[in-house]
Amino acid sequence: MKNQSRHATLASRERLPVLLVHGIDDDARSLAPLADGLTRAGFQDVHRVELKPNNGAAPISVLAEQVAEAANRLRARTGHARIDVVAFSMGALVSRYYLQRLKGRNHVRRFVSISGPHAGTLMGWLRANPGARDMRPGSELLRGLAADESPFGDVQVFTLWTPLDLMILPARSSQLAGARERTIPVVLHPLMLRDERVLRSVREALTVERPEDFPPPPVTPSPGTP
Repeated sequence: MKNQSRHATLASRERLPVLLVHGIDDDARSLAPLADGLTRAGFQDVHRVELKPNNGAAPISVLAEQVAEAANRLRARTGHARIDVVAFSMGALVSRYYLQRLKGRNHVRRFVSISGPHAGTLMGWLRANPGARDMRPGSELLRGLAADESPFGDVQVFTLWTPLDLMILPARSSQLAGARERTIPVVLHPLMLRDERVLRSVREALTVERPEDFPPPPVTPSPGTP
């Protein structure tokens, strides 16, 4: 019992502050299921960023500056040199820009991307504003980020995405080279923030001792398969 208590105390002590970043047309309230789940799991410092504007009217680079400011405030308030970042949809691309272009990789231990348009989405063509243009496949911003030889430095990167996504088109755009990856067949893009399999995977990604300890989920045999 003493050993179990000691391990639990160590695990709690080693849990870093977590910064959560929402997606397009969302606000910090959309991250409530994720924030609440992490708090129940023992994370003591979970902060939600409120991106403004949230509709793509600002370039990804401008929104990334807001993430950088929030990350700096969180580190200063908690006294931690590094934090973890969990981001959804457009927020995942914004956070990636923070890591690669605004020195975020010097201050982040783990980055968990949930259904982010890292290779762009065809849905970006439905809007003419700067943020949407940045998210179009082959955009100047995406080409620049993809060209970095060592984009994340020592940051441990995880990607969670659904092959059924109708907002990130094609869905495989949510992949990132070198990331530990898990696909979860969630039927709707917004439900990625509510699906218990996703929430459990986020908690696991933030608490495993090593990224190698984060395996893909087991394959469920189809009915009739021997």
